[in-house]
Amino acid sequence: MKNIFTRIAYERQEHRDLVMVTILSDEGSTPRGKGSMMLVGGGGQLLGTIGGGAVEKQSELRALRLLEERQSEVHGYRLRRNAAEDIGMVCGGDVDVHFQFIDADDARWDGFVREVLSRIDAQEPGVLVLKHDGSFPALADADGNTLAGEAAAEGQECTKVELPVMERAVIFGAGHCARALSPILQTAGFRVVIYDDREGFLDESRFPGTEARICGSFRSIGDHFEIGENDFAVVMTSGHKGDCDAEEYLLRHKTAYVGVIGSRKKTLAVNERLRAAGIPEEAIASVHTPVGLPIGAVTPEEIAVSIAAEMILVRAQQRAAKTGVPAHHCPV
Repeated sequence: MKNIFTRIAYERQEHRDLVMVTILSDEGSTPRGKGSMMLVGGGGQLLGTIGGGAVEKQSELRALRLLEERQSEVHGYRLRRNAAEDIGMVCGGDVDVHFQFIDADDARWDGFVREVLSRIDAQEPGVLVLKHDGSFPALADADGNTLAGEAAAEGQECTKVELPVMERAVIFGAGHCARALSPILQTAGFRVVIYDDREGFLDESRFPGTEARICGSFRSIGDHFEIGENDFAVVMTSGHKGDCDAEEYLLRHKTAYVGVIGSRKKTLAVNERLRAAGIPEEAIASVHTPVGLPIGAVTPEEIAVSIAAEMILVRAQQRAAKTGVPAHHCPV
């Protein structure tokens, strides 16, 4: 969503009309879920995706028509053989798509876009309120208070799409694997923090785009940094002692994920040290080690892909557990 609204801000500076395309609801097997977005301009799709395939192509064509008509609407696609509108997809699900026309001459959008981006940057929860009749949307906080735009009238049909609050990934260690992992995690929507005891390894040129780079001893992480229960942590320091110290700190706190690099032999030795330090067996068993999905990774880049894939999987499982909606995918 941040990329979408950043692009809207840019396109408005160029005085171009746009259509913002958003999935309002999905049922059954569909390519993407509620809140997926793409942006369409006069030349077609500009940014984002609502799943690719026929739904996305048909939505792009519809957005181009609405751009000419300067109109908004909601349209439903049925991803199964049907007489009314067979788009050639047989996933077996249904998806409703919102098309919001953004008028280049409507100055209200400038302040609205700024507020949305400000809230996303501050990682503050909120909702985007999209009105099915295409009238101007609203931005509301978690309690439903309108922050920007126009509040929905009583009885007005609308859909609320949550602003993205990205999980934080903390990488302990700033070596080759960390350098390969950081940009992948950022691309996948994690905020990345690097922690290492070697100041020379924490230069911004090595880790561009990271939220923070922290130098401190692995024996005193708590003096420099506070881990949170929603944080994903990956331990890949320059030595076994650093790994053990970082892992011990992490397992004394509640986190969303802890992954530790290393062989099974090393893991057994570290686990014995953790037991001796009083770490509960349940906490030790929760660690993903050797970290990453078993794809036969060898190089730092391959290892980074395997770790990122595992973190994305765990994140999807945790989000599904919170919402009660299982992760889904429909090949296109």
